[in-house]
Amino acid sequence: MAATHPAGGLSSHRTDMRLSFRSPRRTLIGFSPKELPHHFTDVLVIGGGIAGLRAALGIPDRYRVLVVTKQEDKESNSHYAQGGIAGVLDPEDRFDNHIADTLAAGKGLCDPDVVAMVVREAPERIGELIDWGVDFDQENGHVALGREGGHSHARIAHALGDSTGREIMRAIIERARARNNIRLWQNSFTIDLLTHESRCRGVLVWDRRRGLSLVWARAVVLATGGVGQLFRETTNPSIATADGHAMAFRAGADLRDMEFIQFHPTVLYLAGSTRHLLTEAIRGEGAYLRDRDGLRFMPSVHPAAELAPRDDVALAITAQMAKTRHPCVYLDLSHLEPDHIRARFPGIDRLLRQFDLDICKDPIPVCPGAHYMIGGVVVDTSGHTSVPGLWAAGEVTSTGLHGANRLASNSLLEGLVYGARVAHDIVATLDRLGPVPLEVPPVSAPSLDPGHGRIDLDDLRKSLRALMWRAVGITRDQAGLQDALAQVERWGKYLLPLEFDDPTGWSMQNMLLTARLVIASAIARQESRGVHFRGDFPSPNPRLNHHVHVIRDPTPGEETDVI
Repeated sequence: MAATHPAGGLSSHRTDMRLSFRSPRRTLIGFSPKELPHHFTDVLVIGGGIAGLRAALGIPDRYRVLVVTKQEDKESNSHYAQGGIAGVLDPEDRFDNHIADTLAAGKGLCDPDVVAMVVREAPERIGELIDWGVDFDQENGHVALGREGGHSHARIAHALGDSTGREIMRAIIERARARNNIRLWQNSFTIDLLTHESRCRGVLVWDRRRGLSLVWARAVVLATGGVGQLFRETTNPSIATADGHAMAFRAGADLRDMEFIQFHPTVLYLAGSTRHLLTEAIRGEGAYLRDRDGLRFMPSVHPAAELAPRDDVALAITAQMAKTRHPCVYLDLSHLEPDHIRARFPGIDRLLRQFDLDICKDPIPVCPGAHYMIGGVVVDTSGHTSVPGLWAAGEVTSTGLHGANRLASNSLLEGLVYGARVAHDIVATLDRLGPVPLEVPPVSAPSLDPGHGRIDLDDLRKSLRALMWRAVGITRDQAGLQDALAQVERWGKYLLPLEFDDPTGWSMQNMLLTARLVIASAIARQESRGVHFRGDFPSPNPRLNHHVHVIRDPTPGEETDVI
């Protein structure tokens, strides 16, 4: 890691910090373009969640679009979103209220202009979903609106009770499949972004059917989602291995706020079972949080009690677990009307019954888990990254909307707004450039040391996730972070220089690289702010009201392009 130095931030009063790192390589594998098949498209979208597909749907038929997804197109964080999408749809609500709630949750690091832009575009984007066939829950002939932590009004549009993401993605995927200009490559792993003359030109992709391919595009959109699999406890599916963050870093993109990872307060905790998200909307409907002794502890912690912002609730739960020496706390819905609860949360009701738990009667064991990556690739309001030719949208980005703590149900909204904005800007760019033919730049990368059979990747993955949960989880301190950084760098010395030939190895390398960026950023922020809590610096520091950037510092003599 090189020395830090100040750099201009989003707003004039702020001086940001930059960390630069030397990476052992520019690409994960070696390749020669003469030996690989080539594919061409106007717009390439990496990722099939709400942000990526909304961007694809914004490209008119005159341009070809290829969407590459790591697994099946329905497998994304967006699909598993339960609570809903936030927007001012109630006449009693106001844009200024939603803006104020978002700024308050962000603890001083939101970009106010971005917040206002996203909030004001929300009704249009939600209305667009309705026009596309999303069946939001209704009440008295209008979209039913729930309330979640940190919101001053009921403004969460939800679908199928507690399966909003599944319903939204159903409609969006169906619409994408019906478009003649959109192709989808499923079960395809994007290995690296390809750059030439400092511009992103395409990607290197692998799947079992095609093997390795080079895909060239006039515009590339990064929409790969989050990093939850870095942690032992997470709500994220197995695909959330930080691939987009890592490949953007290797390509030279500016990343920011990597220390800010949101931990959802309520993840079903049953030893030996898969972790399942229990939506914040449960607390929005009036559920209590109790400890092992039945004490309802949130009213003594925050004036909003169970409806406090997520960072406050997750920290309070962690403290109560430590105080009672118990691995979880409990959601209590026994005081609420049973028929309403079963109708409002049918998916969670079915899930709990599999474990012989009654949502209306039994205490539901919960603990926090890694949920949402706030930091990521820096983008402007049109989704431009610092790498020409590369746009980005969704959880892989740092837009300025969330600051130091994301307000509940603002994530699906952000993906929609930025997906639409990215598409609009790409179309304007392509229209301005005209029919410029795509040419294959002279890119290649030398082969490296094969890594077959040397590393027990499963054991390393478990060790990394345990380390991150222990030292870089909800509570952090200098000693733990330094130890974690040293361990990650030790692992990196023997893993990152190796060359693997399947997604298991590539994902592990991406996770290890991104973990290093997260830890170093957490060390640099010597204060507690939002989702970043330092036990050795337990209060916010007004002098640290800035962003922490991470950028790749090429090794001496290395070209910045893949050549």
